[in-house]
Amino acid sequence: MPNLLLLCEYPTLSGGERSMLATLDGVRRGGFEPAVIGPGRGALAEALQGRGVEVVPFESFSVRPRPSLDRMREELARVLRRRRADLLHANSLSMGRLSGPVAAELGVPSLAHLRDIVRLSRQAAADLNCHTRLLAVSGATRDYHVAGGLDGGKLHVLYNGVDLEAFRPRPATGFLHRELGLAADAQLVGTIGQISLRKGQDVLARAAARLVHESARLHFVVVGERYSGKAESRRFEADLQAAARGPLAGRFHFLGFRDDVDRLLNELTLLVHPARQEPLGRVLLEAAASGVAVIATDIGGTREIFPPDSRSARLVEPDDADGLAAAILELSADGSQRRQLAAAARRRAEEAFDLSGAAERLVGHYREVVKA
Repeated sequence: MPNLLLLCEYPTLSGGERSMLATLDGVRRGGFEPAVIGPGRGALAEALQGRGVEVVPFESFSVRPRPSLDRMREELARVLRRRRADLLHANSLSMGRLSGPVAAELGVPSLAHLRDIVRLSRQAAADLNCHTRLLAVSGATRDYHVAGGLDGGKLHVLYNGVDLEAFRPRPATGFLHRELGLAADAQLVGTIGQISLRKGQDVLARAAARLVHESARLHFVVVGERYSGKAESRRFEADLQAAARGPLAGRFHFLGFRDDVDRLLNELTLLVHPARQEPLGRVLLEAAASGVAVIATDIGGTREIFPPDSRSARLVEPDDADGLAAAILELSADGSQRRQLAAAARRRAEEAFDLSGAAERLVGHYREVVKA
């Protein structure tokens, strides 16, 4: 059985890590035995250990300040030699840049997963082009990076998949209303994701401030936490907390990290995703599979999840709090339209984003890379 090593940078469970975890059973069924090079402690390590996947600690990730790129590459080369890797899969753009030259020098077949739409330097593009193959989570991500200097012949689109059984339409139980101490008829408008400027929770806060006097039933729920320690990230979170006071007090609820998103989604009236940048939002796939009506910004790969002719979500412009507020107000008052959007979204998830199909396609890439 080929020895597959996945390279992950962070100890937390964000979209990229969750997408990787979701494929592991399918990867094993496809004949590859995975181990993960990454932080030896944290939520990711615990999740991997719970699945019986070996974690190979990468010491450079636990050192502050981090070693230089050259030093980290030296450590990675030692790990790859010691483990006699048959295949390396870098699970993010940054890990793809770190590992590309190392894998090429050692002759290890490799691929890098591009889950971000960020500007690349010429050197970063060259490092990524060292890989045998590159995977982009959406056509929008692929097009952006090809324009930025990545090799279009190596760069393939591979959509993430979602577990259609774990995330499925269910009747609301009211548990979140009870947890928040809200009346049973309160309408919950939720957003789920890392608290960051990129995810745009501040736009939802501005929209909510326009709506609190329009409907007493509307409540707004923010699920997620801030991972970045940068000053601007801390300031963004502080400003968001401040915006939730005043007129929004008691109407704008922060839930932090949750491990019950599959159940929580079914309690929402609407899932709102006000992102400013989004290669392919994992929570959008989960909401679609759960049969939840979605309002999302028309950015990045979101239109690939919800094509206009599918009528499976309401798309609005990024940074448009007025437009977002209008869409929330309209859909919160129209149960029939919400049900139509939700049913169409579930069909999209079944047609294009089933996890088993995504895992099979990933294994297909693995086999081609190993044979290359």
